[in-house]
Amino acid sequence: MTAHGLLIAAPRSSSGKTTITLGLQRALTRRGLVLRGLKCGPDYIDPAFHAAATGAPSANLDSFAMSDALLGQIAGHAAAGADLVIAEGSMGLFDAVPGLAGHTGASADIAALLGWPVVLVIDVSGQAQSAAAIALGCQHYDPRIRIAGVILNKVASERHRRLVAQGMAKIGLPVLGALPREASLILPERHLGLVQAGETADLHARLEALADAVAAAVDLDAVIAAAGATRLPGAAAPVTPLPAPGRRIAIARDAAFSFVYPHVEAGWIAAGAELVPFSPLADEAPPGDCDACWLPGGYPELHAGRLAGASRFMAGLRAFAETKPIHGECGGYMVLGRTLVDAEGISHAMAGLLSVETSFARRKMNLGYRRAVLEANGPLGRAGEALTGHEFHYATVVSQGEDPPLAMVTDPHGSAPAPAGSRRGSVTGSFFHAIAVAG
Repeated sequence: MTAHGLLIAAPRSSSGKTTITLGLQRALTRRGLVLRGLKCGPDYIDPAFHAAATGAPSANLDSFAMSDALLGQIAGHAAAGADLVIAEGSMGLFDAVPGLAGHTGASADIAALLGWPVVLVIDVSGQAQSAAAIALGCQHYDPRIRIAGVILNKVASERHRRLVAQGMAKIGLPVLGALPREASLILPERHLGLVQAGETADLHARLEALADAVAAAVDLDAVIAAAGATRLPGAAAPVTPLPAPGRRIAIARDAAFSFVYPHVEAGWIAAGAELVPFSPLADEAPPGDCDACWLPGGYPELHAGRLAGASRFMAGLRAFAETKPIHGECGGYMVLGRTLVDAEGISHAMAGLLSVETSFARRKMNLGYRRAVLEANGPLGRAGEALTGHEFHYATVVSQGEDPPLAMVTDPHGSAPAPAGSRRGSVTGSFFHAIAVAG
């Protein structure tokens, strides 16, 4: 049996999607339902919160970077073992980049492909009946999707709720719930989004508080009834998102290295690879019996001094690189370079396996989808192969150094191909996060 699903979305960012999604997931899990969470778009952090709220794995669905077959495979795995799938949108419901129809990165693409109704979260602070005009626009903007109802957020008073509800009644849109302002329920944030689930010491207490608030303010039965049948696109064979860099992969995993997409790890495991975690922050070297090493993104800039002093890790990494491939994504790329300058302007020596030098003192946000064509054979694939992915970082390159680029990269907005990343011997890295092999 394939579970029904729905998408929690909003007209814009910062409307309360994540807190309401987590509150719904936890509240319905407490009822005894088997919940699965999914996240639209390139987001590493929210799926870990979904997993904590539901007690089950979460994953990403990205209509720009993934084929219909891969999207259906990920959604199908989630829906196969659940009573209900509650997916969370990204940014505004229709926010997108130029792309093929149905593959623009918009959360609406996911709802349309999988047949999931949308529950719209609207931050009604500073407005009343006018919120209905926004909801009405969302109802009619894209005929592929159906808005099943709204949840009002940041309601100031009972009178405020009644006024907003009057507007929604006028357009025939059910109000499934109304949450008051509650600053104590806000999850802590840092420069790449929420503080990660594993670092939030009181996470389960916060999730319980969110569930209490949502259960008190939202008609949970109506939310369950709003879910629709999951419509899965067929695939002739299982899809492997990215080639496994080895059969036994040493993967850095701790507070400095944590940004790995669940679907990528699942694809490697399905292909027969074994993942062997190790902790650079605990001064652990990549295990010598592995045949590839992967340094994910994360927050090495917050731990630069500790990493620089991790002598066993650094020596082990250099020894590993003498005979076996190593790849670093974003934060992992920074650690493979010569130096990393932290937010205070202090320079820390890194592994020196690549010539790049980076700085977090010179902060500049780099954000967006990318298409990367590999320049040479390596852990990500063969020369000439294309990958889809994204960048999201605040670090800047102080010096690229003498290494040749890993790939030539373009964005969806028509940018000219530009060199990105570095490669030297068996070591590669870039700020580019790979999501899937390009179709």
